Amino acid sequence: MPIPRKVLTVTLFFSLFLPFFISSASASSNEVAALVSWLRSSNSPPPTAFSSWNPSDSDPCHWPYITCSSSDNLVTEINVVSLQLALPFPTNISTFTSLQKLVISNANLTGSISSDVGDCSQLRVIDLSSNSLVGEMPSSLGKLKNLQELILNSNGLTGKIPPELGGCVSLKNLDIFDNFLSGILPSELGKISTLESLRAGGNSELSGKIPEEIGNCGSLTVLGLAATKISGNLPVTLGQLSKLETISVYSTMLSGEIPKELGNCSELINMFLYDNGLSGTLPRELGQLQNLEKMLLWQNDLHGPIPEEIGFIKSLNAVDLSMNSFSGTIPMSFGNLSNLQELMLSSNNITGSIPSVLSNCTRLVQLQIDANQISGLIPPEIGLLKELNIFLGWQNKLEGNIPTELAGCQNLQALDLSQNLLTGALPPGLFQLRNLTKLLLISNSISGVIPPEIGSCTSLVRLRLVNNRITGEIPREIGLLQNLSFLDLSENSLSGPVPWEISNCLQLQMLNLSNNTLRGSLPLSLSSLTKLQVLDVSSNDLTGKLPDSLGQLLSLNRLILSKNSFNGEIPPSLGHCMNLQLLDLSSNNISGAIPEELFDIQDLDIALNLSWNSLDGSIPARISALNRLSVLDISHNMLSGDLFALPGLENLVSLNISHNRFSGYLPDSKVFRQLVAEEMEGNSGLCSKGIRSCFVSNSTLLNTQHGGDFAHSQRLKIAIGLLISVTAVLAVLGVLAVLRARQMIQEGNDSEKGENLWTWQFTPFQKLSFTVEHVLKCLVEGNVIGKGCSGVVYRAEMPNQEVIAVKKLWPVTVTVAKTSGGRDSFSAEVKTLGSIRHKNIVRFLGCCWNKNTRLLMYDYMSNGSLGSLLHARSGECSLGWEVRYKIILGAAQGLAYLHHDCVPPIVHRDIKANNILIGPDFEPYIGDFGLAKLVDDGDFARSSKTIAGSYGYIAPEYGYSMKITEKSDVY
Repeated sequence: MPIPRKVLTVTLFFSLFLPFFISSASASSNEVAALVSWLRSSNSPPPTAFSSWNPSDSDPCHWPYITCSSSDNLVTEINVVSLQLALPFPTNISTFTSLQKLVISNANLTGSISSDVGDCSQLRVIDLSSNSLVGEMPSSLGKLKNLQELILNSNGLTGKIPPELGGCVSLKNLDIFDNFLSGILPSELGKISTLESLRAGGNSELSGKIPEEIGNCGSLTVLGLAATKISGNLPVTLGQLSKLETISVYSTMLSGEIPKELGNCSELINMFLYDNGLSGTLPRELGQLQNLEKMLLWQNDLHGPIPEEIGFIKSLNAVDLSMNSFSGTIPMSFGNLSNLQELMLSSNNITGSIPSVLSNCTRLVQLQIDANQISGLIPPEIGLLKELNIFLGWQNKLEGNIPTELAGCQNLQALDLSQNLLTGALPPGLFQLRNLTKLLLISNSISGVIPPEIGSCTSLVRLRLVNNRITGEIPREIGLLQNLSFLDLSENSLSGPVPWEISNCLQLQMLNLSNNTLRGSLPLSLSSLTKLQVLDVSSNDLTGKLPDSLGQLLSLNRLILSKNSFNGEIPPSLGHCMNLQLLDLSSNNISGAIPEELFDIQDLDIALNLSWNSLDGSIPARISALNRLSVLDISHNMLSGDLFALPGLENLVSLNISHNRFSGYLPDSKVFRQLVAEEMEGNSGLCSKGIRSCFVSNSTLLNTQHGGDFAHSQRLKIAIGLLISVTAVLAVLGVLAVLRARQMIQEGNDSEKGENLWTWQFTPFQKLSFTVEHVLKCLVEGNVIGKGCSGVVYRAEMPNQEVIAVKKLWPVTVTVAKTSGGRDSFSAEVKTLGSIRHKNIVRFLGCCWNKNTRLLMYDYMSNGSLGSLLHARSGECSLGWEVRYKIILGAAQGLAYLHHDCVPPIVHRDIKANNILIGPDFEPYIGDFGLAKLVDDGDFARSSKTIAGSYGYIAPEYGYSMKITEKSDVY
């Protein structure tokens, strides 16, 4: 009997498609199992957002973050963004045979990328960015012929970029920046003709040249290789990239010339090639880039004139050629740049005058031409730039008056024309600018008076008119400046009294009126300046008693009243200024005894200078409470008595007791044994029987003062002293002979490990209980805890279980040592750093050095650096927001101390998270002063050829100058 047609059709359908349905159901079941297994691969409970992932479901198609195909219910997309999974990369990823999109971003994904990912042949998008992935990029990624997006940035990936990626023939975007990848950029990437974006910057060990084959990526729009060790020349084949919009290869090791072929990249919008070693001239062909908006080439070795053709790129809105060696004049063609907003030409050798045609750049917001050789007048047409916010023209040869037309720059916020040859009076119109916050006119020849219109400029925060020829009185209207925090009128010819109205500037933190001819007394109302940290009125003609109200300035950390005619006694109320770190009352007519209340100021650690007064009485025993003090000068007074209260000042670096009425013996302490004759002379009652026999400890002094046999004791001491002297001379001669013999035998030996300990010099800045030998024994590879540009840091455990950090600086060549002062400059800088004390600066214990090696010793911080805590790969940062705020505040306070409280100021020059150490209670300590610089008049006037600091942490607006300022630290 024949089978009916209908039954035959149904039977045929089931026989053909039933295996498919069974296979599809099985695959869905496997995907459910794989996803659940992945979710449970951590000991931590999964986020509540995954609570609906039910392992009993037949497929995962209705689960959140999962998308399936409508035909077979297989997973096509996994999309998890900004959820803290804390899970490893799924090891069974190959289960998802239909997967087209894998996005697990900013989810704290850990572990390494499984090589099985290469079996997901349908993948078009892989986005695993901003996680904690480690290990290498699997070479199996090269099998993904359909892959269009590979986004792996901001992880901890290591190893080389696999050349197999050249097999991803459909790839458009390759984002692998901010990892720890090394090796070279594979030339095989040039095979990917579809590639539109290549971003591999932030991989600090990525090296080698940019392969010429990159020029074959004809679709490339973005090339990003910043903050790597990419070196060599820019390949001329880049000129083939007609679609290139952004080239970002800054902070690398590029050298050679900028290829003129780059002018063929007609779509180029952003040129970021700054902070490299590019040389040669700027190609005129760059003038063909009519779409270019940003040309940032600062900090290279470019020279020659700036081509006029650059002025014909009308789309330009930012030009930064700072910190090069450009010469010639500012091109007149720059007047054509009607869209220009930022023009930065700082720190070059540009000459000529400021072109008046710059007034055509009506959108200009920043004009920075400082640190050049620009001369002539400031064109009054600059006043037409209504949008101008910042005008920096300091350290040039500008002359003439400050044009009154500058008052037309209605949005001007910062004007710095310091260190020029400007003359004439201050234009009153400047003070009508309602947005002006900073006015700096330091070191010019400006004359006339400070106009009373200054009271109208209520936005002023910082006013510095230092070292000019300004006369007249300080206008009372200055008291209207409610936002003023920094007022420096020093080194002028100001006269008259200090106006009491200045006390209305309640935000004032720094007031410097030194080196003028001010007269009268200090206003009692200064006590209302409760935020004042620095008060300097030295070198004036001020008279009267020191106001008791100074003791109400509780924020004060530096008080300098020297070289005036103040009289009366030192107010005991100064003891209330508990934050005071420097007190200078020298060269006045102050009399009376030293008040014991001063010794309540335990933060007084920089200097106490009471010299050149008429102080009398003895040194109070309580002075030993100032055990952190670095400099004490009490010379040229009428102080009397003995000196045995001073040995308690354990951290003194400098002491001067000359020209007083002290008597008796010298305390047998380190600081007194280091004094030179000039620091003790003029005390006729002090022991004069020879320096060596004058040192007496407290206990010996008591013994010699008992009984009536003092003269006999003296003769006995002289005899003993002579015997000791002869013995010492013989011993020295013997030692010299031995040393000479050793030198002849061991010439050139490395003394780093202590074989030649006699060559080491050791300068402690704290009371230490270990020796150089103890330190040297710890300088082994197993104790290395860090390496940087300045040296190697070791963890060193001393015999008493004290743990310290020891930095061994990289060796200095003989040439450098001879030209820079070698060990002498090192010692001078260390001596200054050893004198600074602050709760947020790592404690400097001391230094030691020999012919070949220099060691610095600091407190050891077991919590490491802020950088290591923030970027820990453990998957969890232990810093809550309150702790972060505490760290930020403490670091800022430490910087403020370096900049405003140290004499001279200290600029760190390398402030970053890795140089902020964290104590056991998460208190911050600024460390690593390897690049720190002392700021004195010479340093401010001198520019460096190279900038110090770390890539990514140098203030762009202030780094151009190459001058030593505090601004980069603050940034």
